[in-house]
Amino acid sequence: MKQKGMVYLVGAGPGDIGLLTLRGASLLREADVIVYDSLVNPRMLEFSPQARKILAGKKAGHKEHSMSQKDINQLLLAEARKAKTVVRLKGGDPFVFGRGGEEAAYLKKHGILFEVVPGVSAGHAVPAYAGIPITDRRCASTATFVTANEDPEKEVSSVDWKKIAALPGTLVLFMGLRSLGAVTKKLIQYGKSSKTLVTVIEEGTLPSQRVIEGDLSSIARKVKKSGVHSPAITVIGDVNRFRKELAWYEKKPLQGKRILITRAKSQASALRTELERYGAEVLEYPAIQIEPPKDWKPLDQVIRSLSQLDWIVFTSVHGVEAFFSRLKLSGKDARVLASLKVAVIGEATAFLLEQKGILPDLIPEKYTSEALFELLKSKETLKGKHFLLPRTDIAPEFLKTSLEQEGARVTEVVAYRTLPPSREAKRALNAIWKEKKSVDYVTFTSASTVHHFFEGFPKSTIRNLKSKMVTMGPVTSKTLQSYGVKRYREAREHTISGLVKAILER
Repeated sequence: MKQKGMVYLVGAGPGDIGLLTLRGASLLREADVIVYDSLVNPRMLEFSPQARKILAGKKAGHKEHSMSQKDINQLLLAEARKAKTVVRLKGGDPFVFGRGGEEAAYLKKHGILFEVVPGVSAGHAVPAYAGIPITDRRCASTATFVTANEDPEKEVSSVDWKKIAALPGTLVLFMGLRSLGAVTKKLIQYGKSSKTLVTVIEEGTLPSQRVIEGDLSSIARKVKKSGVHSPAITVIGDVNRFRKELAWYEKKPLQGKRILITRAKSQASALRTELERYGAEVLEYPAIQIEPPKDWKPLDQVIRSLSQLDWIVFTSVHGVEAFFSRLKLSGKDARVLASLKVAVIGEATAFLLEQKGILPDLIPEKYTSEALFELLKSKETLKGKHFLLPRTDIAPEFLKTSLEQEGARVTEVVAYRTLPPSREAKRALNAIWKEKKSVDYVTFTSASTVHHFFEGFPKSTIRNLKSKMVTMGPVTSKTLQSYGVKRYREAREHTISGLVKAILER
């Protein structure tokens, strides 16, 4: 008998990637196929670069990418029968208004093994992010969850609004923005006070979270006027009064701000994490791609003759990674550097070097080639010294030229290449600019990110960019200026933390 696969019904939570469970993240890393809903945070798919990803759902009011429940069931069955590990990634919790029960029953009927991985439900998480406890012993000892994704005016309703209206405590409505007016009228008709507090939370737990407050008599009108769209959770009851005191998520200093970062994909995570900690919505545009050199021979040859060197200078983490990867492949380790001195530019470069077992001899306070050169010159006579610079193929000439002018011998090898962004990245950037939402800040960490970012823009477009440009250092700022673009701020410390601090300054 042919071996069958396994289907995992995984709850993705309400949106914030940090609310994905450890079990869910682990299964994504193992998956062969991921069948996901539209409301799932797309960043969760990055846990699983190896998996085939199939969108199986649509947002309310949109027909594109629609797949019927029958089609989804059959898809899960077909993939499982191929002996695949299938993750069915569903927004919120699979068994809370998520049709997870239907999918599990279908798999059971056809003899497919499945596992349910509960997720953080939007029913309590979204109100929590808005500062609303759905229960509080001072006013609400019960909470009722209702799907409002139907017309309360239809002849036969699956929800008994008369009984719902009579219930004490908090009422939490999933979905149902289109029927909100009819629902509130029904609740008032069946005895709920028209002054009962109501809060509607759009895109809860995400940086774009928006909150509309009112009461049963006014909330539908306010929601329509504000243009709130799905996904949204509605909270009805006295617990809404605690929001004024307990709201925390919207208090973050960068809440509601959209920030575009232009670092290479491999470098972006640290900056993204820092910005998201302060509430920003982070968009990524890898303005550069980091690739191996076309030929490793020059670096390999240098590694075989390290004893002839006096200094190695690492100007980036990529140079460190490339050097030590080739060192390992040659059968050597950090011990061969025992007789050499090592200089670095940058805190991150120094940290990575320390992880390789090497403490740098020199690191300038300012993370620039100019500062490093001045520091080297102040420490010893450079004449006759032999330096190795494992760098990018487009490295500025300043450091090499300055050392040679002092009488040093410099061997410069390409340890990695810095390439323009991919076509996919450029298409993604164009899509960002076409959105109705504005980009508040654009960050640049190097001159090359500036070059590649503006390379494809017409001058008229560059002049009309409203975003605030924030740079990591003077070289980057100067490059920005060469495009006729005004710098908003420059980081005092040429680090990721310094860049974030520059944005946070008031």
